[in-house]
Amino acid sequence: MEQNKKTYYITVAHGQISQSATDSPWDFKIDATDNEIHTLREYFNQNYGTEWAGFWRAHVPFIEYHNDKSNDEYDSKIKKVYGLIYQLGDEEAKKHIENMGILNDEIQ
Repeated sequence: MEQNKKTYYITVAHGQISQSATDSPWDFKIDATDNEIHTLREYFNQNYGTEWAGFWRAHVPFIEYHNDKSNDEYDSKIKKVYGLIYQLGDEEAKKHIENMGILNDEIQ
């Protein structure tokens, strides 16, 4: 059974998903089903927990960024966020993500 897609406005930095284009600033416009939005929300929630782990790690000066598991997890999850936004986004969203170069390997 195919679900109806609705338009959503996404702010990546705050993990915000809204159906209103005027309530707050947004980065990307997407069309998604309820299940797709649930998946995107899960990615944001997972990254929130990873951000806290990174915060605590930042207070340990002898662990370098590139040798830290929590940073690798965050990077992996943020790529999933942008990958899903790319998949569901309008042409402007796709072009912006392509210009960012964050998904070069995934979208070629």
